[in-house]
Amino acid sequence: MPNRRRQKVTIKDIARRCNVSTQTVSRVLNKRPDVAPETRAAVEQVIAELGYQPSALARSLVQRRSRMLGVITAGLRYIGVSQTLNGITEQCEASGYALLLKELPRFDVPDIVPIIEALIAHHVDGIIFAAPEIGTNVATVQAQLPAVCPPIVFLKSRPHAHYLTISIDNYGGARQAVEYLLALGRRRIGLISGPLDWLEARERWQGWADALTAAGLAVESAHWTMGNWSSASGAAAFAALIEQYPDMDALFASNDQMALGALHYAAAHHIRVPDELAVIGFDDLAEAAYFVPALTTVRHPLRELGMTAVRCLLEQIEAGETALPTRHVVLQTELVIRESTPRAPEVQPPARAAMAAVSAPNGATTD
Repeated sequence: MPNRRRQKVTIKDIARRCNVSTQTVSRVLNKRPDVAPETRAAVEQVIAELGYQPSALARSLVQRRSRMLGVITAGLRYIGVSQTLNGITEQCEASGYALLLKELPRFDVPDIVPIIEALIAHHVDGIIFAAPEIGTNVATVQAQLPAVCPPIVFLKSRPHAHYLTISIDNYGGARQAVEYLLALGRRRIGLISGPLDWLEARERWQGWADALTAAGLAVESAHWTMGNWSSASGAAAFAALIEQYPDMDALFASNDQMALGALHYAAAHHIRVPDELAVIGFDDLAEAAYFVPALTTVRHPLRELGMTAVRCLLEQIEAGETALPTRHVVLQTELVIRESTPRAPEVQPPARAAMAAVSAPNGATTD
């Protein structure tokens, strides 16, 4: 006997079953406040019993929304960028929104207008600019935005008077890591920074420098080198650093991959970690606990960054013509202690240092 297709439940079926109007059912579905609590409960119960699934297309037409967000990003080969996109995707699915992704071929954006216009042509309700701030790329985008533009959120960028920005406390996380090394008694703390045209790298450099300065230690050019975020660059940078700073007893690497390169070089050259050299990274990759030795690192909430971006953007969309106050949201980090630093039960991770506006190596400031 052939299977009969189950007849689709409609709003009229719900209304008939509850003895209410279809408009009342619609108000319940759209979470309108002008419905009596007992009526709302009865309608929701029937919706659950009948397994009603509202049409996304119909809802978007009624609400005059596409229920689609545009995401502009670059550098998906980098772990931080890809993990942030994972959070964006997860929160969009939970919120009933689709994504239209535009990956830029490079980080600098000479002309953002055609990209924004393409997203507008697809009727996106809002835009997330998720490319890292490198050089002046974000400022260039902000200066070029057309007058008619959907709500937009900028990630990992400095505060702006007119746009919502969401970032991670790179400065505080780096400073906490170095202060922990100082609390362990390490006084000669080197740094492998990321490329300093990246805002994140400059903020982590500044956290390292300020922690040393606050402890009365000199910050010298011979005490740090720069990598490009890769493990290979970390090994090369560490080789150069140990040559110019041979009595270094601790290392802060601006990401876990460069820390891995440093650990590899140390093992190959019989530098004992953590006895001779304590090492801290930044990221808390899933693999960090399996490095040899397991890596002490700064955990930052990249997935939560993406999810927060979607939630904040939807708040702006829901507000409609009502202007929301401009905000700069900063997500906090956490120091995760493992075997690449000495075990000293009496030493606890220091309290988070306050953010400071101080000069970075290229003259930029943290905000």
